[in-house]
Amino acid sequence: MNTPSKKIAFLAAAATLVLIGIVGYTTADMADVAVCIRNCAQCKKMLGDYFEGPLCADACVKFKGKMIPDCENIDSIAPFLNKLE
Repeated sequence: MNTPSKKIAFLAAAATLVLIGIVGYTTADMADVAVCIRNCAQCKKMLGDYFEGPLCADACVKFKGKMIPDCENIDSIAPFLNKLE
């Protein structure tokens, strides 16, 4: 290969690796969000009207699944609890 062809091949390979990295990262984020939303649904089933499911799901999307609610851990679900009066 001549020099310009080598440069083009190198740039194409680098661009492909960057694209694969971005897609892989996005897929991992979506998996975290899905787990988070499933946990919100489980907490809603367990706690009923005391649990704000949509608020929990919104937080999952906002924080990209980094904050996963645990229905048995009051600290992780406290922001989504409400008092029924």
